[in-house]
Amino acid sequence: MIETDILIIGAGPTGLFTVFEAGLLRMRCHIIDALPQIGGQLSELYPKKPIFDIPGFPSIQAAELIENLYEQIRQFQPGFTLNEQAVELNKLEENLFEVITDKGTVHRAKAVVIAGGLGSFEPKKPPLENIAAYEDKGVNYFVKRPEDYRGKRVVIAGGGDSALDWTIHLAEIASSLTLIHRRSEFRGALDSVEKVTALKHEGKINLVTPAEVIGLQGNDEGYLTALTITKEEVAEILETDYFIPLFGLVPKLGAIANWGLEIEKNAIRVNNASDYSTNIPGIYAVGDINTYPYKMKLILCGFHETSIVCQSIYQRLNPNRKFILKYTTVSGVDGFDGSRKEAEKQVVASIE
Repeated sequence: MIETDILIIGAGPTGLFTVFEAGLLRMRCHIIDALPQIGGQLSELYPKKPIFDIPGFPSIQAAELIENLYEQIRQFQPGFTLNEQAVELNKLEENLFEVITDKGTVHRAKAVVIAGGLGSFEPKKPPLENIAAYEDKGVNYFVKRPEDYRGKRVVIAGGGDSALDWTIHLAEIASSLTLIHRRSEFRGALDSVEKVTALKHEGKINLVTPAEVIGLQGNDEGYLTALTITKEEVAEILETDYFIPLFGLVPKLGAIANWGLEIEKNAIRVNNASDYSTNIPGIYAVGDINTYPYKMKLILCGFHETSIVCQSIYQRLNPNRKFILKYTTVSGVDGFDGSRKEAEKQVVASIE
């Protein structure tokens, strides 16, 4: 039996930052995640990918962001249940929930924060008859270690942000890189489209549009060696070492969908007018897994949401204690005890 104040489902960036905001209010946290390591999609799918929209960091690698977040929360000593999936949730009483994992680990908490990102997810695979035979033998749906592609012939297919971003990143690593898209227009960020176009004009990549991959060929050992592509109804063979189709992910809520939460378009509906609470009092959803009007699936938005959530939980669990927002620039990280008198002392001390 694991007992805590707040049980967080999801160890991605938003889930990790929840520990910090809760820790400032002296609330203990425990995190469950189905992956064997913290970091969520950032660690599992693109640890080396640069992120550009974290305030204060013009660019930061995904893995580095996770390392920084963990360093920030380590002082609050959160607990972790990794490589286990939360499958059952029961409300035992007003402020007591029980969550059981697929391996039978029982957790009890006064509040639950669901920060599961996109939930469980699977890549959208192109409809190629023999593609499964080449998976992990030249066909990869994610780029986990860019160095694996150094000096190799690489073909990327797709027209979204991931396809464009990895084309830009791998252009300096691969011996040759070809980007194939079935349309001449891309749906990714304009800045990325401009960078890819510049790489084409500089002769650093091959850009083939509108075109599609229609077949895969391999050697006697079962490894990918070539693709059949079609452009303007003309087929040709393109030799390659790796084929990376980046057509997006299919998100699935999994067991969470059966917990009695209000679901809208595969996301958990929350009340963004107040505290990002769900239709079940005491359960909250933050980050990419929630939805509300004008929702933006950005890490920085998840950070904002969870700061509000932790304040709401504090007031819910301490209804007779007046909450006072204190700035860490005044009180420091260790000065949060809910006392107005102490806050006033800290302000005076800072002025002196």
